[in-house]
Amino acid sequence: MRFAGKVAVVTGAASGIGKATVLKLAGEGAHVFAADIDEAGGRALADASNGRIDFVRCDVTVPSDIEALMDAAAAKAGGIDIVFNNAAAGGDRAPIDEITPEGWDATMDLVLKSVAMGIRYAAPHMKGRKGASIVNTASVAALGAGYSPTAYAVAKAGVLHLTRVAATDLAQYGIRVNAICPGFINTNIFAASLDVPDAMKAEANAIIAGMSAQAQPVARGGQPEDIANAVAYLASDESSFMTGTHLLVDGGLTIGQRHAWDPETPGMFDALAQMEEAAKAGAPA
Repeated sequence: MRFAGKVAVVTGAASGIGKATVLKLAGEGAHVFAADIDEAGGRALADASNGRIDFVRCDVTVPSDIEALMDAAAAKAGGIDIVFNNAAAGGDRAPIDEITPEGWDATMDLVLKSVAMGIRYAAPHMKGRKGASIVNTASVAALGAGYSPTAYAVAKAGVLHLTRVAATDLAQYGIRVNAICPGFINTNIFAASLDVPDAMKAEANAIIAGMSAQAQPVARGGQPEDIANAVAYLASDESSFMTGTHLLVDGGLTIGQRHAWDPETPGMFDALAQMEEAAKAGAPA
C-alpha cells in the first residue's frame, strides 16, 4: 500500500496505459481522480472501484478543463500528491513537407501543451506535500526518428525537455517531475490514428498485437501494466532521489527495431499502411 492516503490525478484514464495506472495506484491505496473524454469508460472504472476512483470528464486540449480537474481533485481530497499527465493520441500523421499549420498545432496542443498545463494547474495544489510527484508520458519517439509521425515525435521530445525544466522550477517546492518513455505498447493509440472505418480498427489492433512481440529484443508485446508499474515507481518514495529524468520501458526497442536485423520480420507500419491503402481503394484488407 505505497499510496495509502495519497491523492492522484491521471489523464487519459479510461483505457490503455491510463486505465492500468489508475487501477495500480488505487489498488495500492490512492484516491484516484481519473480524467478522460470517454465518459462511459471513465464512469465504469469509477463505479467498480468502491469509492477509490472518481471520474472527471476532461478534454486536455482545453486548458480550462485541466484547471477545473485539478481544482476539483484538490477541493474534494484536500490537495494532490501524484499527477500522471498521460492523455495523448498519434496526432497528425503527415510528413514535415505535407503537414498543415492546423495539423501541427492540433498535435502540439494534445501531446505537449496538455502536459504543460497539467503541470501548471496541478503544481499549486502540490506545493509542500511530502513526496509530491509528477510523471509525464513521453515516448521512444522522443529519442529518435522512425518510431512515429513527425509532429508526434517532436511533441514528445518537448515533453522530455519540459520534464527537465519543470523539475528545476518545482524543486524548491519539493515536487519531483519525471517522465516515462514507453515503446510499442498494446493499446489502441496506433489504430485510433488510422484513417480507416471503425470496423477495421479492431483488425489493426490485432495486427499490432501480433507483431509487437517481434518489434524488440524482449520477445513479447508491451502491456499497459508494464508502464503502470514504472509510473508507480516514479510516483512512489522509492524513487525519491530521482527528478528531471526519464525511464525507458521499451523491451529493448531502442537498441534497434527487430526488423532491422531480422529479414523475416516485416515492419509493423508497412502492414498498417497496406491496410489503410486498401480501405481507401474500397478493397478488402
